Amino acid sequence: MPVPRHRTLMNIFDKAPNVDKDAFVAPSASIIGDVQVGRASSIWYGCVLRGDVNNISVGSGTNIQDNSLVHVAKSNLSGKVLPTIIGDNVTIGHSAIIHGCTVEDEAFVGMGATLLDGVVVEKHAIVAAGALVKQNTRIPSGEVWAGNPAKFLRKLTEEETAFISESAITYSNLAIVHASENAKSFDEIEFEKEMRKKFAHKDEDYDSMLGIVREVPPELILPDNVLPNKSLNKSLKASA
Repeated sequence: MPVPRHRTLMNIFDKAPNVDKDAFVAPSASIIGDVQVGRASSIWYGCVLRGDVNNISVGSGTNIQDNSLVHVAKSNLSGKVLPTIIGDNVTIGHSAIIHGCTVEDEAFVGMGATLLDGVVVEKHAIVAAGALVKQNTRIPSGEVWAGNPAKFLRKLTEEETAFISESAITYSNLAIVHASENAKSFDEIEFEKEMRKKFAHKDEDYDSMLGIVREVPPELILPDNVLPNKSLNKSLKASA
C-alpha cells in the first residue's frame, strides 16, 4: 500500500495550478488543478482550492484564511458554467466555504460563511460570519448581509469600508513573515531556539514560568524594506 503524502500543489487531469512567485501558500494547504493565484495573495493553513471540474481564479492581494474551502461546479441545473472567481484585495475569513460563485474586488467574507452556486458578492460588500448565502443571490456593493439564509442587514460604514482594505494589506504583510518562517532550514530553526533562550529572563516581581519575558533579538526582526507595510514591523517590535 502506498504511503499517503501531502502535495501542496497538485495537477489533475491536464490542469496544473499557476501560483505567482510572490504569493504565499501554506505548506498544509492544497491547491489542485485549474487554479490561478495572483501576486501577494495568501492561501493559509489547511485551505483547499480544488479546481477539478472547473477553474478557480484568485486575484492579487487576496487572503483566504485557514481551513477555508474553495470549489467549483461544472454547471448548474440550467447549464450555466460555474467557476469560482475571487477578485483583488479580498478577505475570506477562517473556515469559509466558497462554491461556484464570484467575489468581486475588495469584498469581505466572514468566518464560517457559506456562499453557494451562482452567488455574486459585489465590491465593498460584506458577508457576515456564519452567514449562508443561497444560490444565485447577488449582494450589492456597500451592503452587509447576515443570517441563515443571508439577508440584507444594513449599509457599510466608512470605517468598515476602510477596514476591508486594511485587512487585505495586513494579511499580505503577514504572509511575508510566514513565508520567511516556512523557508527556514532545520539549522536556522535550532539557532533561533538557542537565541530565544539566551534572551529570555524572569520578571523580578513574578518568579514563575508565566513571568518569563521573551525578547526578540534585533537579528530576528525583519528590516522595514522587507515588509511593504512598515506599521506591521512596528507592531511586531511593540509586541516583542
